[in-house]
Amino acid sequence: MSVNFDTNKIKTPYYIVDENLLIENLKVLKSVSEQTGCKILLAQKAFSMFSLYPLIGDYLDGTTASGLFEAKLGFEEMSKENHVFSAAYLEEEMDEILEICDHIIFNSFAQWEKYKAKAMQCEQASHCGKEFGIRINPEFSTQDHAIYDPCAKGSRLGVTKKNFRPDLLDGISGLHFHTLCEQNSDDLIATLKVVEEKFGEYLPQMKWINFGGGHHITRADYDIKTLVDCINQFKQKYDVQVYLEPGEAVALNTGFLVSTVLDIVDNDFQIGILDTSAACHMPDVLEMPYRPNVLGSDLPDKKAYTYRFAGPTCLSGDIIGDYSFDQPLSIGDQVVFCDMAIYSMVKNNTFNGMKLPSIAIATKDGEVKLVKSFGYQDFKERLS
Repeated sequence: MSVNFDTNKIKTPYYIVDENLLIENLKVLKSVSEQTGCKILLAQKAFSMFSLYPLIGDYLDGTTASGLFEAKLGFEEMSKENHVFSAAYLEEEMDEILEICDHIIFNSFAQWEKYKAKAMQCEQASHCGKEFGIRINPEFSTQDHAIYDPCAKGSRLGVTKKNFRPDLLDGISGLHFHTLCEQNSDDLIATLKVVEEKFGEYLPQMKWINFGGGHHITRADYDIKTLVDCINQFKQKYDVQVYLEPGEAVALNTGFLVSTVLDIVDNDFQIGILDTSAACHMPDVLEMPYRPNVLGSDLPDKKAYTYRFAGPTCLSGDIIGDYSFDQPLSIGDQVVFCDMAIYSMVKNNTFNGMKLPSIAIATKDGEVKLVKSFGYQDFKERLS
């Protein structure tokens, strides 16, 4: 893989999203919508680069949020369908959520009981077609990432069959489940079978169902035909509007983090200290964990020169991974990390006073456009 823009235009470190790569993903998602009539929303928890929301809005149906601030961002910057789910809503935020969101999904029937009167009053007063839903938990795990498994034992997310309250469905027009993480359509089909077994009797009285996120639709090996067939069969069977809310799939493999080698330390092996940090700038590398690809590199010892890349923070474990190259690296060389649009900008932090990477766009015609840069005040104003 290579990049189609000049990486030297902006001082490192910086994130950059390639519009042409993003459009390719959006076309794939749009084709799923066109073949099924389903609606696809951007899950902002993975990618909230709102300077690109007008472009994304040309292809998708809106945004979904995990709380008020994300919901406000989607409302202000995309202004299409605006959905929200939270494990528990704050009373002081509910009025604004009801004002700006089209679908409000509750994590429990206790939350629905708490806010039902206000929600129904808002719906009647506004005549704007607001919809309310309940998140369900089919208790069916299809993945090995425990930290990202909403169906794990003891999960706080979604109503289980045991706790489902059909007597409280008045005012509820849809069900929502989100159980997948970077998975293919076979896992969705397996999950849907369990959803139907446990909650199928309530589906005929629903207007919509949200299949959540975690669908890796734009990955090269994703089985799109099976997804399309699955959605069409489900819609025909239950006469419901189907929603998908991918986050990663929207910006998968569209972004890069460009960094510079600050020093090379020799301690049993060569360690390249960069101006970017796993802990600060790509936290999922440590949380997931995973090893991001680097342009021009291979696995350790596959090529002649192997280096361990690490950040400049005081955290001993601020290690990105081991990489090999055909030629030796020098101080001042660039290192370009791939697939850095998702779960990077939304999760980064200023631990140790680390400067946040700038944000840039590689436009359709290959120009590099700086969107935003950060400095000391951005670090200071987060504190008191």
